[in-house]
Amino acid sequence: MRDTDVIVIGAGNAALCAALSAADQGASVVVLERAHEEDRGGNSRFTAGAMRVVYNGLDDLLELMPDLTEEDRKNDFGQYTSDQFFDDMGRITDYRADPDLVETLVHGSYPALKWMQGKGVRFMPMYARQAFKTEDGRFRFWGGLTVEAWGGGEGLVESLHKAVAKSNIDVRYGARALSLLQDDAGIHGVRMKQLGVTQDLRAGAVVIASGGFQANTEMRTRYLGPGWDLAKVRGSRFNTGDGITMALNAGAMPFGNWSGCHSVGWDRNAPPFGDLAVGDGFQKHSYPFGIIVNANGERFVDEGADFRNYTYAKYGGEVLKQPGQFAWQVFDAKSESLLRDEYRIREITKAESDTLEGLADQLSGVDKAGFLKTVADYNDAVDQDTAFDPTIKDGRATTGLDLPKSNWANPLDTPPFKAFAITCGITFTFGGLKVSTHGEVIDTEEKVIRGLFAAGELVGGLFYGNYPGGSGLTSGAVFGRAAGTSAGRLATGVGA
Repeated sequence: MRDTDVIVIGAGNAALCAALSAADQGASVVVLERAHEEDRGGNSRFTAGAMRVVYNGLDDLLELMPDLTEEDRKNDFGQYTSDQFFDDMGRITDYRADPDLVETLVHGSYPALKWMQGKGVRFMPMYARQAFKTEDGRFRFWGGLTVEAWGGGEGLVESLHKAVAKSNIDVRYGARALSLLQDDAGIHGVRMKQLGVTQDLRAGAVVIASGGFQANTEMRTRYLGPGWDLAKVRGSRFNTGDGITMALNAGAMPFGNWSGCHSVGWDRNAPPFGDLAVGDGFQKHSYPFGIIVNANGERFVDEGADFRNYTYAKYGGEVLKQPGQFAWQVFDAKSESLLRDEYRIREITKAESDTLEGLADQLSGVDKAGFLKTVADYNDAVDQDTAFDPTIKDGRATTGLDLPKSNWANPLDTPPFKAFAITCGITFTFGGLKVSTHGEVIDTEEKVIRGLFAAGELVGGLFYGNYPGGSGLTSGAVFGRAAGTSAGRLATGVGA
């Protein structure tokens, strides 16, 4: 006897897309959300809502964003072709990403967003974080990332939950999945605990979309390595790897970059887990327009190696490797107008002075002499004959330094000088489960585990060492939709 057709574990972007697509197949669906209702939404709720998507020009964007005004349409949106998306996924992951999964992600990106739009999710241009105003007064978008959910991650989760309610999908809060119900024929449901009561919930198919193991200190240290227990968690405290563990116990194949993760520069004094009141405001992503120094006062990354959204997800790990697991981002007045809004929030660790010496005195934990030497050497090395242009990789670089800055190099010579203290904030882990392009979980014998599907951050094989910004929510939508469709068809007999 079944209690429902499909069970979805999790209630973030991937999980809700899975639930909605299963319901589209005529399946009855129960969503198990470990958090209580006020904390629902997983990591998705903590994001800016950026979604990397293929589009061939303005007409495609108008399909996704019909609210664009005539003034909006004058901006330079460019295009982001499937070939560009493929190239970025290959280049950023050192060509380790599973080609079949990448193909599914790339070709499924635009249809997934159109489908979400049909469910009531609204999209808008990502003006504040992915565009700069050019001399002709138009905004020029850069880095292949143009679209965000209206209201950011909070708005995305709210819109999806409204769609779930409209589809009469049963969402159960405070319901922690403990293990899968399994026999030789496959998966038949979930053992869960809600309000202190353990019970079995039987179904025709189960979709696990409960995120990675980034909020599990023990698993972080075991798989990512020493020091990762000291990282701050950017998002949900509930993403402790439960879904991955129960799938592995059911015979699933571990897959992907288990020693890798998405990690960013995060305010040094941020709380240990995400704060919904601040959201992603603790991140500090304008570093291409300044320099980053460690406790020795030394630079340790090429701040201008690439557009921010191609380096930010690995530079948090570089901060974690530094003495004391912290660093300072340093800017002068020339960069003030380029700093993102997160540099102006109240919850911030900041230093400011009209002199570099005065600033150095305020950089807690930093060697003053080392810092001043680094700045002097950097200033002398900047090529000031090349024009500065934040909308392209401008080639305005340093020369003669052991560690170059490859683009957007400006001398730090115009007061006031500002600095912001950061540490490592972990977003999600890259290792997870092996799945088919239809979201089916594969076992260690390379066979499909009947009745078990997965989507979201626990899908392994997509990201290795680094990550193109905005591809996580898109992956959740694409594979959530695929997994939910497959689960719904199996449970209703269409795919039996």
